[in-house]
Amino acid sequence: MKQPVEITQPTGKLGILLVGLGAVSTTFIAGVMAVRKGIASPIGSLTQMGTIRLGRRTEGRSPLVKDLVPLASLEDLVFGGWDIFEDDSYSAAHTAGVLDESLLEQIRPELEAITPWPAVFDRRYVKRLDGPNVKRGSNKMELAQQVREDIRRFKAENGLARLVMIWCGSTEIFMTPSPAHQSIEAFEAGLCANDLTIPSSMVYAYAALKEGIPFANGAPNLTVDVPALMELAQQQGCPVAGKDFKTGQTLIKTVIAPGLKARLIGVRGWYSTNILGNRDGEVLDDPESFKTKEESKKSVLDYILQPDLYPQLYKDLCHVVRINYYPPRGDNKEGWDNIDLVGWLGYPMQLKINFLCRDSILAAPIVLDLVLFLDLAARAGWSGIQEWLSFYFKSPMHAPGLYPEHDLFIQLMKLKNTLRYLKGEELITHLGREYYD
Repeated sequence: MKQPVEITQPTGKLGILLVGLGAVSTTFIAGVMAVRKGIASPIGSLTQMGTIRLGRRTEGRSPLVKDLVPLASLEDLVFGGWDIFEDDSYSAAHTAGVLDESLLEQIRPELEAITPWPAVFDRRYVKRLDGPNVKRGSNKMELAQQVREDIRRFKAENGLARLVMIWCGSTEIFMTPSPAHQSIEAFEAGLCANDLTIPSSMVYAYAALKEGIPFANGAPNLTVDVPALMELAQQQGCPVAGKDFKTGQTLIKTVIAPGLKARLIGVRGWYSTNILGNRDGEVLDDPESFKTKEESKKSVLDYILQPDLYPQLYKDLCHVVRINYYPPRGDNKEGWDNIDLVGWLGYPMQLKINFLCRDSILAAPIVLDLVLFLDLAARAGWSGIQEWLSFYFKSPMHAPGLYPEHDLFIQLMKLKNTLRYLKGEELITHLGREYYD
């Protein structure tokens, strides 16, 4: 057995800083509270329900993940966050319409106690939303300092030992790295000069990293994925992860596409359309925000199918993604996929998928797992990009010069092998020769 990584124990309370107290955040908070009260189950959470095999199959060692590595207890989680609307978490959850009233009523006092702090917000980056609960400042550096003050106050008032910040806000307009993103010095000068290439999400990421807090990006925004903030994360010893929670249609793509490629079945076309009626759908009705989401969703197939290695099967793939805002559907998203396939001797086939899912129900356990795993990474002394958490994202962050790994099953193997590595257990290759030699 190898030497385990030294991990500080998760003593004390863990503060969860949520940017955006909308459908995803309130579903996550309410879910944790319901699980703590024993009135619901944490279905979908690897940290709470997942097991991990250790050693040979014949050894029968498959503990729960939470029994293998020292994760923070759900009892120790304390919630806070920012939003452009003033509604407390109960009212926000009621407005989102994700969870049943009967469930919300059982945790109503706890939810009502969580009220949002004024948010950093600029309509230039999210054009379909506006709200009254926003911060004012002469420049973006001043706004970042206000966010840092919120963090310090929250930590002191609740006696918190550690914190994690996670972006659960809306999708911002499409952006690419600019000169202001190339170094910490350029970035800080950009904050002071109100540089237009520094959106609200970057202000939060900067504030978190300056406070030494791990950061995860649940939207496809550029946010922390720039040299300046990567440099700051390393300098401050902060783990970061992102981007864009892998929930509905893309989750299905990362399950189906690896299977088709494994069997070398050709794909001529993949048409995806979404019907979505929540706040996310409204934001994505703006073409500039949709461009950000489209880039995240469309890159998945390119990396899984590897058309450069299999040109005859995938080079001319026609991949179309549509998102349609349809208010009557609310948070109950519907994803339609039509896949045109090519089989033996070039014969055509089709696969059609209709996934009727609840966006925030799929996202909430992702938020929980990321919070607990990022806290684990910080206590293990890790910093920078946590590629082992790619399992949770549509557009996983990766080191320069690498391509991202999108195959869900490879991502899961990477995640579980990382947990084995932390505990000094043998990594599992699935070669299996040891049972027959």
